[in-house]
Amino acid sequence: MSDTPPAEPGLRERKKRRMYETVSDTAIRLFLEKGFDAVSVAEVAAAAEISKPTLFRYFPAKEDLVLHRIADHEQEAARIVAGAQGSPLRALRRHFLDGLERCDPVTGLNDHPEVLRYHSLLYGTPSLAARMYAYLERSEAALADALGGDLDARLAAGQIAAVRRILALENWRRIAGGERVEDVRADAVAAAERAFDLLAKGLPYLSE
Repeated sequence: MSDTPPAEPGLRERKKRRMYETVSDTAIRLFLEKGFDAVSVAEVAAAAEISKPTLFRYFPAKEDLVLHRIADHEQEAARIVAGAQGSPLRALRRHFLDGLERCDPVTGLNDHPEVLRYHSLLYGTPSLAARMYAYLERSEAALADALGGDLDARLAAGQIAAVRRILALENWRRIAGGERVEDVRADAVAAAERAFDLLAKGLPYLSE
């Protein structure tokens, strides 16, 4: 395996990334202020100081303006499995538990006001929730490929993806309901340990 570090992205790629982030952040700010359905794509383009056709080159659908914020996580489970030194399931368990320790927003265990508002926007807007389903499908498919790509891998990926999603939603539901991170953390860790124990029992070949 090569020890050569990955090449730094070039200027064009960095500018492209900044454009994605700027436009997405602008859109989310407007959506949080006025509501997703009350803001047009044209308004977002004007606020970001780009043309509407340019916006659509970066974001094919209005919903993608919101989902871009979590786009980096789409391949996350697949990357963890691909880089695992031992058991894929142990690596995924450790990563989720580490996320809880860091209060990673993806685990749902985060009470920062901006994170809560973002999650409320995401889960409370029907068209965003529907678009999120496609994101989850792609994430699950990538994980299945990393696990081998056959039917067993697809079945395992579906179970793992469901566990990660349900754990995060339960944490978010409690935090959004007014509970503090400090009061939820122990339960969140215990639930994650229990859920991954169940996965290990059902998928022993991924736990060895």
